[in-house]
Amino acid sequence: MIDAPRETNQEGQTARRPEMKVRPTAPIVPPSNVSGNALMAVIAIMAFLACLTFGAVNMVRATAASWQSQISREVTIQIKPDDDLDMEQALKDVRDLALTFSGTRDGTIVDREATARLLEPWLGAGLNLDELPVPRLVIVTIDEQNPPDFTAMRKALTAKVPQAFLDDHRTWVDRLVAMARTTAFIGTGVLVLVFSAMVLTVVFATRGALSGNRHIVEVLHFVGAEAGFVASEFQKHFLKISLKGSVAGGALAALFFAVAGFWQGRSIATPQSDQATALFGSFSMGLTGYLGIAATIVIIALLTTLTARFTVMRTIHEIDQIRSDPSRTDQLPDT
Repeated sequence: MIDAPRETNQEGQTARRPEMKVRPTAPIVPPSNVSGNALMAVIAIMAFLACLTFGAVNMVRATAASWQSQISREVTIQIKPDDDLDMEQALKDVRDLALTFSGTRDGTIVDREATARLLEPWLGAGLNLDELPVPRLVIVTIDEQNPPDFTAMRKALTAKVPQAFLDDHRTWVDRLVAMARTTAFIGTGVLVLVFSAMVLTVVFATRGALSGNRHIVEVLHFVGAEAGFVASEFQKHFLKISLKGSVAGGALAALFFAVAGFWQGRSIATPQSDQATALFGSFSMGLTGYLGIAATIVIIALLTTLTARFTVMRTIHEIDQIRSDPSRTDQLPDT
């Protein structure tokens, strides 16, 4: 057998052939198109709403817990004025009697000036309490872990001063707990709706992308590409889209709370800030709130990626079933 002549250079040495270079292949799914940008915007909006809802629920729950703690630490003794009652002596008597019970720590008599300041928003300044039948208050600080026997305290106070009334704020505490639970339930429902809408959006977007590239998928699958490889390509594509969208939405939500907290801190003691604080509490979420926003971003990205993979695997399985049974071509997606 005669060997084929090899190419030689001028020095008589055998010349090496240039190495063959493999041209890089293009991705199955286009990295950027109109549908991808639209899906990114939708995910960003949903991430913003989800993070905003999470932050609002966290803020309301923290405010309700703070209110509940403050109310649980104090009880109020109210003494109604009477013609035959020495109000100043009665205030001292009920304070000293309340402090004899186990579980009480301190007692403070609300003086006349402080009482007048409490009534200023409704009756104006310059009140003369001698001309008005205004009740006087005694605030008693209690031990939250070991509260006193309120029933026995109420009976003893009534026996000592019949005009005295003990308010342990249980009604307000129950209302705050109910409000916090209702808010958390509503917020959880909104989060579920947002995540459900996002999953459905990703399903339709994935099916649309698969329909537009179905001929490529079928060729790859026909020459031996496994379903897992095709699904991983779509998974990477939608992971990038979901990360960009969810990070943008979460960053906007965090920026919103940061700006709101900055505005609230700069406008303390103004009517607008007081009303906002009374309705929504402090806009400061703290580290826990921002970690929750980061966790929401990760959850959205994982949900989008898993949904895309599951949809692609299911669609390829349908293509395999239709290929094995040509009579089922009515189930093929429109191209």
